[in-house]
Amino acid sequence: MTDRKATLTFDDKTLELPIYSPTLGPDVLDIRKLYAEGDVFTHDPGFTSTSACESTITFIDGEKGELLHRGYPIDQLAADSHYLEVCYLLLYGELPTRAQMEDFESRVIRHTMLHDQMVYFYRGFRRDAHPMAIIVGVMGAMSAFYHDSTDITDPWQREVASIRLIAKMPTIVAWAYKYSIGQPFVYPNNKLDYASNFLNMCFSVPAEEYKVNPILARAMDRIFTLHADHEQNASTSTVRLASSSGANPFACIAAGAACLWGPAHGGANQACLEMLREIGSVDRIPEFIARAKDKNDPFRLMGFGHRVYKNFDPRAKVMKQSADEVLDLLGIEDNPTLQVAKELEAQAIADPYFSEKKLFPNVDFYSGIILEAMGFPTSMFTPIFALSRTVGWISQWHEQLSDPAHKIGRPRQLYTGAPHRDYVPVDQRG
Repeated sequence: MTDRKATLTFDDKTLELPIYSPTLGPDVLDIRKLYAEGDVFTHDPGFTSTSACESTITFIDGEKGELLHRGYPIDQLAADSHYLEVCYLLLYGELPTRAQMEDFESRVIRHTMLHDQMVYFYRGFRRDAHPMAIIVGVMGAMSAFYHDSTDITDPWQREVASIRLIAKMPTIVAWAYKYSIGQPFVYPNNKLDYASNFLNMCFSVPAEEYKVNPILARAMDRIFTLHADHEQNASTSTVRLASSSGANPFACIAAGAACLWGPAHGGANQACLEMLREIGSVDRIPEFIARAKDKNDPFRLMGFGHRVYKNFDPRAKVMKQSADEVLDLLGIEDNPTLQVAKELEAQAIADPYFSEKKLFPNVDFYSGIILEAMGFPTSMFTPIFALSRTVGWISQWHEQLSDPAHKIGRPRQLYTGAPHRDYVPVDQRG
């Protein structure tokens, strides 16, 4: 922070706006008193040029292709850490000691079960309900089952709610999947690690033994890690906005999941797989690359480029490594969608058009390939994203509640409707 100020002059008014210098990133103009002192406010659709909060959790530099969690580069965390350690880092601000990690993992393990009555809640949904519809409903309903962790003014209840959400999300998501395909629910196995437990609940059946392949478990853990938090995106902002009203933690996280469900946000990897299926075969790739380069054709290659990252997606390199490992393990000879994905990646990277425009494969391209290879339907891609992002939402929720400057969110508007009009009785209207 500095004592610098910017001067804004308009009409006959001159205002001084404080300038803040963050640890990383561009300087910020403080416009909080703009309306009170100048009788004007700013217009910023999408809030792309507006800082709504002060945060110490995640930093993104889109020009450099950099993503930091509490200062640690995401590629280092994805390569050398694991999801629950990253959860601890996001929640508490520092990497844990061995004793702290063991304590944290133990607390998570003790909360993996769902309340037994929630089984009946699942059965209230139609069998063909989208898994995300079930997940949003179940997450919101948790406040009806866990009354002892909804008081946001109690630090201990906030802590219990946080652990419960991180621990129960794999069970919630896996059960939504099992319900959608008509298979019996598989209960958590606390002898397994976080990612392996999730895969076991998704793919094991009572009729036969299922062993989680460590390569698939590691790939799953990386997907969780690489999606754990991403600064003030739409769903995170939704969680913060819901939280600003004093809503309970389960309602706030359910709101974030509902926002994530949108195809422009959490559905990007699903859209990527649908594009690969549209292409259909390797021999049609040149046709679709040509369409992507045609300015008059609305078609775009899904999974290439990123709204935030103007260079490359720092998560994609690690995700590509996992994709290669999974495809080598499972093979792609019998899967035309994965054959198309591999060849499309190769041709697009080799094409100067995409490199010049910095349209590189992003994390959604590779995560979709991995999930498809594992056997997940595209309807499960966004639920897995929600599972991964839950810790980010919780961390941001915690931070906001601890911020003495936080207040209920109330964006303004640029009103362009009718001016003041007097009511005319119906029999007097022309």
